[in-house]
Amino acid sequence: MAVILLEAAQTDPDELRQVWLHLQYNLVSVLVCSTVFVFGTTVYIMTRPRPVYLVDYACYRPPPELKAPFHRFMEHSQLCGGFNESALEFQRRILERSGLGQDTCLPVALHYLPPRPTMAAAREEAEQVMFGALDTLFNNTGVKPKDVGVLVVNCSLFNPTPSLSAMIVNRYKLRGNIKSFNLGGMGCSAGVLAVDLARDLLQVHRATYAVVVSTENITQNWYFGNRKAMLIPNCLFRVGAAALLLSNRAADRRRAKYKLVHIVRTHRGADDRAFRCVYQEQDEVGKVGVSLSKDLMAIAGEALKINITTLGPMVLPISEQLLFFATLVAKKLFNGKVKPYIPDFKLAFDHFCIHAGGRAVIDELEKNLQLRPIHVEASRMTLHRFGNTSSSSIWYELAYTEAKGRMRKGHRVWQIAFGSGFKCNSAVWQALRNVKPSHDGPWEDCIHGYPVEIIDGFPPREPQQQ
Repeated sequence: MAVILLEAAQTDPDELRQVWLHLQYNLVSVLVCSTVFVFGTTVYIMTRPRPVYLVDYACYRPPPELKAPFHRFMEHSQLCGGFNESALEFQRRILERSGLGQDTCLPVALHYLPPRPTMAAAREEAEQVMFGALDTLFNNTGVKPKDVGVLVVNCSLFNPTPSLSAMIVNRYKLRGNIKSFNLGGMGCSAGVLAVDLARDLLQVHRATYAVVVSTENITQNWYFGNRKAMLIPNCLFRVGAAALLLSNRAADRRRAKYKLVHIVRTHRGADDRAFRCVYQEQDEVGKVGVSLSKDLMAIAGEALKINITTLGPMVLPISEQLLFFATLVAKKLFNGKVKPYIPDFKLAFDHFCIHAGGRAVIDELEKNLQLRPIHVEASRMTLHRFGNTSSSSIWYELAYTEAKGRMRKGHRVWQIAFGSGFKCNSAVWQALRNVKPSHDGPWEDCIHGYPVEIIDGFPPREPQQQ
């Protein structure tokens, strides 16, 4: 309209009179064109995807009394009486090579002798980590719980009745028409799934907030048997949780940290080998645990390959896409003799948050994606300080990047998570400003001591504490 008025002001009055006379004789055409224009504009405005903003997030920081250094872990494992010598030695070797540090934490129930894996203790752990993260989130954002319209909670192995989402509704007295969901059994990649569900709900419900809580519960899922494949989770999984505040309000763009750009989900559950590679079951004497297959890394690699094949065209520059396509064609023509081209994802992303599932997972992705040590630093240091916190680990990693002062406006972040099923899920975020760490963040008391050097075969050197 501004351009039309400007042109009209510079046009001779006689020419304007002629245009007006012409329009009078073509009134039907003008009305039809105007109607089509208004209708098309309305349809576009009503159906376009609403941007989803990450206003802020918070990660639970366990208190010091829950720390489980290696010597205490092994002492408790020996005194509880459930493990034979072979199982104890196996756990010791796994700990030494795990990449975990001496400050990772276990829930209160597992610090007792004997341990107390009761339902009450599991509820206490869930409340401690979820409410701890949510209290920090609401304090930092100033958002009232009553303003939250969508709630999504994911926890794979602990699903009581009433649900974890109901526990949050009760604690914070959320409104009666809240859309609440509780995702269970979906593994360490469920945090990205929860964000995807929240995003879809924010496309439907206008001008509202969505809260996503990602956690895992250890109290009732500690394995007290001697099958080695089921002992690995004992050595890797630790206490943790993350709470996110998402918004589709245009006014929140000014204060939001990130904008959600892409989510890509890959599910390999149709393959029996992939389906059973992370499997909860009973051992020979009836003790329940989660068994990890020896094929886990190979299956994760296959899932990642499928995931990045879908994600690549969305984020990679044209030059990388052409190289990949040319290599693919050459491989077809020469019967697979051509070495496959691995796209350089460093050209698409500034930061990588690889699920801290274990040292082997990080090593494998660093190698396959041809990343540099700086790109996997956040993942390695999160594993060292907090252990494998399951679906919340990618948020501890993002918090590490912020605490180091590396996040700048326009930077893109790739979060990659793997989980039972078998699933590989990716989320891409773009920073809307130079992001500083939020108050009471998980790294607030120790970021000055990181990164640390991790040495093969020995417990890592510890950072100094304030």
